[in-house]
Amino acid sequence: MAITEIATNHKKPNSILKGHPKGLYVAFFANMGERFGFYTMMAILVLFLQAKFGLAAETAGDIYSWFYFAIYALALVGGILADATKKYTMVIAMGQIIMFVGYVMMAVPGMPYSVTIVSLFTIAIGNGFFKGNLQAVVGQLYDDPKYNKVRDNAFLIFYMGINVGAFFAPFAAMGIRNWWLKANGFLHDGSLPALCHQYKDGTLQEIGVLQNLADAVSLKGPVADLGAFADSYIEVFSRGYNFAFGIAAIAMVLSLMAYLIFNKHLPKREKVAGESALTLREKPLAIPVALVAGAITAVLISFVKDLKTGAAIGLFISFVTWIVMIATKEEKQRVVSLLLVFFVVIFFWMGFHQNGLTMTFFARDYTVKTVDPYTFMFFTLKNILSVIVFIAGVVLLLGKNSFKNRRIIGAMMTIIGGGLGYWFFTMGNSSNPISPEVFQSFNPLFIVSLTFVVMAAFAWLNKRGMEPSTPKKIGIGMIIAGLGFVVMVIASIKLVSPVDLQVLNDAGEVVNVHPVPDSSRVLPYWLMSSYLILTFAELFLSPMGLSFVSKVAPKRFQGVMQGGWLLATAVGNKLLSVGSFFWEKIELWQLWTIFVVTCLLSATFIFSILKRLERATK
Repeated sequence: MAITEIATNHKKPNSILKGHPKGLYVAFFANMGERFGFYTMMAILVLFLQAKFGLAAETAGDIYSWFYFAIYALALVGGILADATKKYTMVIAMGQIIMFVGYVMMAVPGMPYSVTIVSLFTIAIGNGFFKGNLQAVVGQLYDDPKYNKVRDNAFLIFYMGINVGAFFAPFAAMGIRNWWLKANGFLHDGSLPALCHQYKDGTLQEIGVLQNLADAVSLKGPVADLGAFADSYIEVFSRGYNFAFGIAAIAMVLSLMAYLIFNKHLPKREKVAGESALTLREKPLAIPVALVAGAITAVLISFVKDLKTGAAIGLFISFVTWIVMIATKEEKQRVVSLLLVFFVVIFFWMGFHQNGLTMTFFARDYTVKTVDPYTFMFFTLKNILSVIVFIAGVVLLLGKNSFKNRRIIGAMMTIIGGGLGYWFFTMGNSSNPISPEVFQSFNPLFIVSLTFVVMAAFAWLNKRGMEPSTPKKIGIGMIIAGLGFVVMVIASIKLVSPVDLQVLNDAGEVVNVHPVPDSSRVLPYWLMSSYLILTFAELFLSPMGLSFVSKVAPKRFQGVMQGGWLLATAVGNKLLSVGSFFWEKIELWQLWTIFVVTCLLSATFIFSILKRLERATK
């Protein structure tokens, strides 16, 4: 889920919102539903899988990584379909409807494991039809010379705006889950489902720990029957997440309605004279050669990892081989430049999307369960909105924008936000419970908050002739991402690791896992700081990558190269399982070091081919 070379004739902070076609805002609102569902999944999917089915971290991570792989990989299919038919808006609408069906399936309580997997695949198919093609349509809006000069700012607005919906998703998921728990006489404790499953399986050795936690969350008094409690808590806990998926389905309906009503403002791109269309029939040998290259890659990687991972990477190699073979001599330089950037993107998303996997495990297992009133201001929606209103009011008061009644509006927002914030603060207890899902709200919040800050910095550099090129910004983004994981390394140095909590039998098999002791729980500011740094990295890389693809891709490859960008993202998401694979096998600080190294190596690669990439944008 760009801030490239910002137009020098757009000097006022509020001017980036002017001079854009109406279709940008149609795409903006259409994508908010998809982002809401995406961040709902990122916040709760692995937690739901473990709570509902008692899956180990590695197994839940494998499903999570395949789901996100499919979401992005199927965008290639959607891109090929749209490029071949030129029916971009129709394919986008189909994707929204299919995603809605998938979320409805996830919302039905009591569905077996097999139906859950089918539901996830349904969502992925819909997303594949939707995501890449909507991004391609945004690029098409700015093929008009009238709007071309504000193309990069357009992707900035698009990328920032869609994260508004993403911000609310974790709060909605947490709120409805906690409401359902309370309605059934329970409080939330993220560590309890795993203990309940161990108790039901007969592998729990520390019964007293479960008893104490069960008594603490029971609103009906001490628990007399741990077996009945375990069954009830698992069922209620997971059903609360089913309801959260239902909210995502409602968001998709709203998104679809906005799209169907206003899609007349989007371009209906047809084939133009002199432009060749993409066809799978050209260069007949391209497809079999590509398939062979992918198969060889899959087999080679299976010797190192497994055939499934090899197949995922082999698919990307097949795409690379195919697109290079069918590109004309004039197209090849641009295509190869894009493919080199795609390679780097793999390693960025492999690290970045740990926020929904190992960083969610860290939020649940290694972050304190309760915080003071000040910290609690960041963990409930009403509190954080009051802070946002206050800060926005101060900005309006002190800023240089000149719209009418700016200071009056700013003063009102400052007073209202500050007053509400202080009231909420005083209502907080000395110890307030927090939920791991909420951490997923920080990334979209930081994107919305920091986009204009980063843009202003680039504008300042632009005036002085010092603004980095788009490819250079991507390389800088990889360095910043590495620093984000350095924070996690430091936070984890003295913590007991999951591997140290395992109980093994004589055959070396894991038969029990001790809960993380409170002495190994850290303040949430470690994760929050890491998310902040990673968001800066994302703003340097992701929206600029979208703009880079729309700018460099040959006309007939617009949809398919957006799909290629997302296929590279898919491979990065499949490699997320590297995190869950090592979660219970090495020390925590060593796990985060893996991502520090991959980010820095990727940055080194970008800078080594920088001149070639810069030539492609000219």
